Amino acid sequence: MKKILICGATGFIGKNVTLELSKNKHYEIHAVRFKRNAYKTSKNVIWHKADLRNPKSVNDITKNIDIVIQLAATTSGSKDIVSMPYVHVTDNAIMNSYILRSCFENKVKHFIFTSCTVMYPSSKKATSENHFTGKIIEKYKGVGETKVYIEKIAKFFSSLGITKHTIIRHSNIYGPHDKYDLDKSHVFGATITKVMNAKNKLDVWGDGSEIRDFLYVDDLVSFIKISINKQKSFYEIYNCGSGKAISIKKLCNLIVKLSKKPLKISFDKNKPTIPFDMHLNCKKAKKDLGWQPKVPIEDGINKTIKWWKKKAWNDTYYKQQR
Repeated sequence: MKKILICGATGFIGKNVTLELSKNKHYEIHAVRFKRNAYKTSKNVIWHKADLRNPKSVNDITKNIDIVIQLAATTSGSKDIVSMPYVHVTDNAIMNSYILRSCFENKVKHFIFTSCTVMYPSSKKATSENHFTGKIIEKYKGVGETKVYIEKIAKFFSSLGITKHTIIRHSNIYGPHDKYDLDKSHVFGATITKVMNAKNKLDVWGDGSEIRDFLYVDDLVSFIKISINKQKSFYEIYNCGSGKAISIKKLCNLIVKLSKKPLKISFDKNKPTIPFDMHLNCKKAKKDLGWQPKVPIEDGINKTIKWWKKKAWNDTYYKQQR
Protein backbone atom coordinates (compact mmCIF):
# COMPACT_ATOMS: atom_id res chain seq x y z
CA MET A 1 0.00 0.00 0.00
CA LYS A 2 1.66 3.22 -1.18
CA LYS A 3 0.82 6.37 0.75
CA ILE A 4 0.44 9.29 -1.69
CA LEU A 5 0.12 12.90 -0.56
CA ILE A 6 -1.58 15.16 -3.11
CA CYS A 7 -0.97 18.85 -2.38
CA GLY A 8 -3.56 21.10 -3.98
CA ALA A 9 -6.18 18.35 -4.13
CA THR A 10 -9.05 20.83 -4.50
CA GLY A 11 -7.55 22.60 -7.51
CA PHE A 12 -8.15 21.85 -11.18
CA ILE A 13 -5.36 19.34 -11.79
CA GLY A 14 -5.36 18.20 -8.17
CA LYS A 15 -9.01 17.19 -8.21
CA ASN A 16 -8.60 15.20 -11.41
CA VAL A 17 -5.51 13.45 -10.04
CA THR A 18 -7.16 12.71 -6.68
CA LEU A 19 -10.33 11.26 -8.22
CA GLU A 20 -8.32 9.04 -10.57
CA LEU A 21 -5.64 7.75 -8.16
CA SER A 22 -8.24 7.07 -5.47
CA LYS A 23 -9.61 4.32 -7.74
CA ASN A 24 -6.43 2.30 -7.15
CA LYS A 25 -6.92 -0.01 -4.17
CA HIS A 26 -3.14 -0.21 -3.70
CA TYR A 27 -2.92 3.53 -2.90
CA GLU A 28 -3.78 5.32 0.34
CA ILE A 29 -4.45 8.89 -0.76
CA HIS A 30 -3.81 11.82 1.56
CA ALA A 31 -5.48 14.89 0.02
CA VAL A 32 -4.45 18.38 1.13
CA ARG A 33 -6.85 21.32 1.10
CA PHE A 34 -6.58 24.86 2.45
CA LYS A 35 -9.49 27.28 1.92
CA ARG A 36 -11.74 25.10 -0.22
CA ASN A 37 -13.94 22.34 1.15
CA ALA A 38 -13.24 18.64 0.77
CA TYR A 39 -15.39 16.81 -1.79
CA LYS A 40 -16.80 13.30 -2.04
CA THR A 41 -14.24 10.65 -2.98
CA SER A 42 -13.67 6.94 -2.47
CA LYS A 43 -13.03 5.57 1.00
CA ASN A 44 -9.23 5.42 0.66
CA VAL A 45 -8.87 9.24 0.68
CA ILE A 46 -7.85 10.95 3.92
CA TRP A 47 -8.26 14.73 3.97
CA HIS A 48 -5.81 17.16 5.61
CA LYS A 49 -6.30 20.89 6.03
CA ALA A 50 -2.93 22.63 5.86
CA ASP A 51 -1.31 25.95 5.00
CA LEU A 52 1.67 24.93 2.86
CA ARG A 53 3.42 28.20 3.68
CA ASN A 54 3.75 26.97 7.28
CA PRO A 55 6.84 24.75 7.80
CA LYS A 56 5.35 22.80 10.71
CA SER A 57 2.20 22.00 8.74
CA VAL A 58 4.27 20.82 5.78
CA ASN A 59 6.51 18.68 7.97
CA ASP A 60 3.53 17.05 9.69
CA ILE A 61 1.68 16.05 6.52
CA THR A 62 4.77 14.61 4.78
CA LYS A 63 5.63 12.18 7.58
CA ASN A 64 5.27 8.48 6.65
CA ILE A 65 4.43 9.37 3.04
CA ASP A 66 5.88 7.47 0.08
CA ILE A 67 5.03 9.84 -2.79
CA VAL A 68 4.28 13.56 -2.81
CA ILE A 69 2.47 14.99 -5.83
CA GLN A 70 2.85 18.76 -5.57
CA LEU A 71 0.01 20.46 -7.45
CA ALA A 72 -0.66 23.34 -5.03
CA ALA A 73 0.02 26.86 -6.26
CA THR A 74 -1.12 30.42 -6.17
CA THR A 75 -2.47 30.76 -9.71
CA SER A 76 -4.59 33.00 -11.90
CA GLY A 77 -5.11 33.83 -15.55
CA SER A 78 -3.44 36.03 -18.15
CA LYS A 79 -5.15 39.14 -16.78
CA ASP A 80 -3.21 38.95 -13.49
CA ILE A 81 0.02 37.92 -15.21
CA VAL A 82 -0.16 41.17 -17.18
CA SER A 83 -1.46 43.52 -14.46
CA MET A 84 -0.03 41.96 -11.26
CA PRO A 85 2.98 39.83 -12.26
CA TYR A 86 4.17 39.53 -8.65
CA VAL A 87 1.21 37.45 -7.43
CA HIS A 88 2.75 34.13 -8.51
CA VAL A 89 6.11 34.60 -6.85
CA THR A 90 6.25 34.67 -3.04
CA ASP A 91 3.72 32.03 -1.98
CA ASN A 92 4.89 29.52 -4.58
CA ALA A 93 8.58 29.92 -3.73
CA ILE A 94 7.88 29.56 -0.01
CA MET A 95 5.57 26.53 -0.12
CA ASN A 96 7.75 24.55 -2.52
CA SER A 97 10.91 25.27 -0.51
CA TYR A 98 9.27 23.85 2.61
CA ILE A 99 7.76 20.85 0.80
CA LEU A 100 11.06 19.86 -0.83
CA ARG A 101 12.97 20.13 2.44
CA SER A 102 10.36 18.12 4.33
CA CYS A 103 10.33 15.42 1.64
CA PHE A 104 14.07 15.01 2.15
CA GLU A 105 13.95 15.11 5.96
CA ASN A 106 11.02 12.68 6.12
CA LYS A 107 12.59 10.35 3.53
CA VAL A 108 9.78 10.58 0.99
CA LYS A 109 10.64 8.25 -1.88
CA HIS A 110 9.29 10.29 -4.81
CA PHE A 111 8.42 13.97 -5.38
CA ILE A 112 6.40 14.91 -8.48
CA PHE A 113 6.04 18.58 -9.43
CA THR A 114 3.96 20.13 -12.19
CA SER A 115 6.07 22.95 -13.55
CA CYS A 116 5.12 24.70 -16.80
CA THR A 117 6.55 26.04 -20.05
CA VAL A 118 6.75 29.80 -19.38
CA MET A 119 10.53 29.59 -18.94
CA TYR A 120 10.94 28.61 -22.60
CA PRO A 121 11.55 31.19 -25.32
CA SER A 122 8.71 31.93 -27.71
CA SER A 123 9.06 29.72 -30.79
CA LYS A 124 7.06 28.49 -33.77
CA LYS A 125 9.07 25.24 -33.61
CA ALA A 126 8.39 22.37 -31.21
CA THR A 127 10.36 22.99 -28.01
CA SER A 128 12.27 20.22 -26.24
CA GLU A 129 13.51 20.15 -22.63
CA ASN A 130 17.00 21.37 -23.54
CA HIS A 131 15.70 24.53 -25.22
CA PHE A 132 15.65 26.46 -21.95
CA THR A 133 17.90 29.45 -22.63
CA GLY A 134 17.28 31.44 -19.45
CA LYS A 135 15.75 34.27 -21.47
CA ILE A 136 12.19 34.41 -20.15
CA ILE A 137 9.83 36.86 -21.85
CA GLU A 138 9.14 39.94 -19.75
CA LYS A 139 5.48 39.24 -18.92
CA TYR A 140 6.33 35.72 -17.69
CA LYS A 141 9.38 36.76 -15.63
CA GLY A 142 7.79 36.35 -12.21
CA VAL A 143 6.17 32.97 -12.66
CA GLY A 144 8.95 31.71 -14.96
CA GLU A 145 11.84 32.53 -12.63
CA THR A 146 9.91 31.02 -9.71
CA LYS A 147 9.40 27.74 -11.59
CA VAL A 148 13.11 27.64 -12.50
CA TYR A 149 14.04 28.18 -8.83
CA ILE A 150 11.80 25.29 -7.74
CA GLU A 151 13.25 23.01 -10.41
CA LYS A 152 16.79 23.86 -9.30
CA ILE A 153 16.22 23.19 -5.59
CA ALA A 154 14.49 19.92 -6.55
CA LYS A 155 17.64 18.98 -8.45
CA PHE A 156 19.74 19.88 -5.42
CA PHE A 157 17.71 17.64 -3.11
CA SER A 158 17.80 14.82 -5.66
CA SER A 159 21.60 14.91 -5.50
CA LEU A 160 21.42 13.99 -1.80
CA GLY A 161 20.19 10.54 -2.80
CA ILE A 162 17.04 10.17 -0.70
CA THR A 163 14.11 11.34 -2.85
CA LYS A 164 13.49 10.78 -6.56
CA HIS A 165 12.20 13.93 -8.32
CA THR A 166 10.02 14.28 -11.42
CA ILE A 167 9.57 17.70 -13.03
CA ILE A 168 6.67 17.89 -15.49
CA ARG A 169 6.76 20.91 -17.80
CA HIS A 170 3.22 20.65 -19.07
CA SER A 171 1.51 22.71 -21.74
CA ASN A 172 -1.92 24.38 -21.44
CA ILE A 173 -4.09 21.89 -19.56
CA TYR A 174 -7.89 21.94 -19.98
CA GLY A 175 -10.92 19.90 -19.01
CA PRO A 176 -13.34 19.27 -16.10
CA HIS A 177 -12.86 21.17 -12.81
CA ASP A 178 -10.82 23.94 -14.44
CA LYS A 179 -11.48 27.60 -13.60
CA TYR A 180 -14.25 28.97 -15.83
CA ASP A 181 -14.61 32.25 -13.95
CA LEU A 182 -13.59 34.94 -16.44
CA ASP A 183 -11.54 36.80 -13.81
CA LYS A 184 -9.36 33.79 -12.96
CA SER A 185 -9.47 31.42 -15.94
CA HIS A 186 -6.87 30.80 -18.63
CA VAL A 187 -7.57 31.13 -22.35
CA PHE A 188 -9.30 27.76 -22.80
CA GLY A 189 -11.63 28.04 -19.81
CA ALA A 190 -12.43 31.66 -20.59
CA THR A 191 -13.28 30.83 -24.21
CA ILE A 192 -15.57 27.95 -23.20
CA THR A 193 -17.47 30.22 -20.80
CA LYS A 194 -17.73 33.04 -23.33
CA VAL A 195 -19.02 30.69 -26.03
CA MET A 196 -21.54 28.97 -23.78
CA ASN A 197 -22.91 32.29 -22.53
CA ALA A 198 -22.82 34.17 -25.86
CA LYS A 199 -25.96 34.85 -27.88
CA ASN A 200 -24.67 36.25 -31.15
CA LYS A 201 -20.98 37.05 -30.94
CA LEU A 202 -17.74 35.82 -29.35
CA ASP A 203 -15.31 38.60 -28.42
CA VAL A 204 -11.66 37.49 -28.29
CA TRP A 205 -8.73 39.54 -27.03
CA GLY A 206 -5.90 39.96 -29.54
CA ASP A 207 -5.76 38.87 -33.17
CA GLY A 208 -5.72 35.13 -32.40
CA SER A 209 -2.43 34.45 -34.17
CA GLU A 210 -0.53 33.11 -31.13
CA ILE A 211 -0.05 29.34 -31.11
CA ARG A 212 -0.38 27.12 -28.06
CA ASP A 213 -0.21 23.45 -27.12
CA PHE A 214 -3.42 22.22 -25.43
CA LEU A 215 -3.51 18.95 -23.46
CA TYR A 216 -6.64 17.35 -22.03
CA VAL A 217 -6.27 16.83 -18.28
CA ASP A 218 -6.71 13.03 -18.47
CA ASP A 219 -3.48 12.85 -20.47
CA LEU A 220 -1.58 14.71 -17.75
CA VAL A 221 -3.06 12.41 -15.10
CA SER A 222 -1.89 9.39 -17.10
CA PHE A 223 1.61 10.94 -17.26
CA ILE A 224 1.71 11.20 -13.46
CA LYS A 225 0.55 7.60 -13.07
CA ILE A 226 3.20 6.35 -15.49
CA SER A 227 6.01 8.40 -13.90
CA ILE A 228 5.26 6.83 -10.50
CA ASN A 229 6.04 3.40 -11.86
CA LYS A 230 8.56 3.95 -14.63
CA GLN A 231 11.02 6.75 -13.83
CA LYS A 232 14.34 5.22 -12.87
CA SER A 233 16.74 8.15 -12.29
CA PHE A 234 16.74 10.47 -9.28
CA TYR A 235 15.96 13.61 -11.30
CA GLU A 236 14.27 14.14 -14.64
CA ILE A 237 12.55 17.00 -16.45
CA TYR A 238 9.88 15.97 -18.94
CA ASN A 239 7.78 17.93 -21.40
CA CYS A 240 4.14 16.89 -21.32
CA GLY A 241 1.89 18.23 -24.07
CA SER A 242 -0.07 17.32 -27.16
CA GLY A 243 2.94 18.11 -29.33
CA LYS A 244 0.65 19.97 -31.72
CA ALA A 245 0.46 23.70 -32.39
CA ILE A 246 -2.95 25.35 -32.59
CA SER A 247 -3.61 29.06 -32.94
CA ILE A 248 -5.99 30.83 -30.59
CA LYS A 249 -8.05 31.72 -33.65
CA LYS A 250 -8.39 28.06 -34.66
CA LEU A 251 -9.17 27.07 -31.07
CA CYS A 252 -11.99 29.62 -30.90
CA ASN A 253 -13.40 28.42 -34.22
CA LEU A 254 -13.28 24.80 -33.04
CA ILE A 255 -15.04 25.56 -29.76
CA VAL A 256 -17.76 27.56 -31.54
CA LYS A 257 -18.21 24.80 -34.14
CA LEU A 258 -18.43 22.00 -31.56
CA SER A 259 -20.76 24.03 -29.34
CA LYS A 260 -23.17 24.17 -32.34
CA LYS A 261 -23.88 27.82 -31.62
CA PRO A 262 -24.14 30.23 -34.60
CA LEU A 263 -21.70 32.80 -33.27
CA LYS A 264 -19.71 35.45 -35.08
CA ILE A 265 -16.11 35.71 -33.80
CA SER A 266 -14.66 39.19 -33.28
CA PHE A 267 -10.95 39.69 -32.50
CA ASP A 268 -10.07 42.88 -30.57
CA LYS A 269 -6.42 43.78 -31.20
CA ASN A 270 -6.60 46.61 -28.67
CA LYS A 271 -7.10 44.29 -25.70
CA PRO A 272 -4.00 43.08 -23.77
CA THR A 273 -2.54 39.70 -24.72
CA ILE A 274 0.78 37.91 -24.22
CA PRO A 275 2.62 37.50 -27.56
CA PHE A 276 4.00 34.02 -26.98
CA ASP A 277 4.12 30.96 -29.26
CA MET A 278 4.62 27.51 -27.80
CA HIS A 279 4.17 23.82 -28.53
CA LEU A 280 6.15 20.94 -27.11
CA ASN A 281 8.45 18.19 -28.30
CA CYS A 282 7.59 15.25 -26.00
CA LYS A 283 9.87 12.58 -27.48
CA LYS A 284 11.79 12.16 -24.24
CA ALA A 285 8.65 11.15 -22.32
CA LYS A 286 7.73 8.64 -25.00
CA LYS A 287 11.26 7.17 -25.06
CA ASP A 288 11.82 7.00 -21.28
CA LEU A 289 8.31 6.31 -20.00
CA GLY A 290 6.31 5.12 -22.98
CA TRP A 291 3.87 8.02 -22.51
CA GLN A 292 2.05 9.80 -25.29
CA PRO A 293 -1.20 11.82 -25.39
CA LYS A 294 -4.38 10.01 -26.39
CA VAL A 295 -7.16 12.62 -26.43
CA PRO A 296 -7.48 14.64 -29.69
CA ILE A 297 -8.38 18.32 -29.27
CA GLU A 298 -11.85 17.82 -30.79
CA ASP A 299 -12.67 15.03 -28.32
CA GLY A 300 -11.30 17.08 -25.44
CA ILE A 301 -13.43 20.09 -26.37
CA ASN A 302 -16.55 17.92 -26.65
CA LYS A 303 -15.87 16.34 -23.24
CA THR A 304 -15.30 19.77 -21.69
CA ILE A 305 -18.48 21.29 -23.18
CA LYS A 306 -20.49 18.29 -21.96
CA TRP A 307 -19.07 18.72 -18.46
CA TRP A 308 -19.68 22.49 -18.53
CA LYS A 309 -23.32 21.99 -19.49
CA LYS A 310 -23.79 19.51 -16.66
CA LYS A 311 -22.35 21.91 -14.11
CA ALA A 312 -23.85 24.92 -15.92
CA TRP A 313 -23.03 28.37 -14.57
CA ASN A 314 -23.76 27.49 -10.98
CA ASP A 315 -22.91 30.33 -8.61
CA THR A 316 -22.31 28.00 -5.67
CA TYR A 317 -19.93 25.80 -7.65
CA TYR A 318 -17.83 28.68 -8.93
CA LYS A 319 -17.61 30.40 -5.58
CA GLN A 320 -16.02 27.17 -4.29
CA GLN A 321 -13.31 27.41 -6.96
CA ARG A 322 -12.04 30.79 -5.81
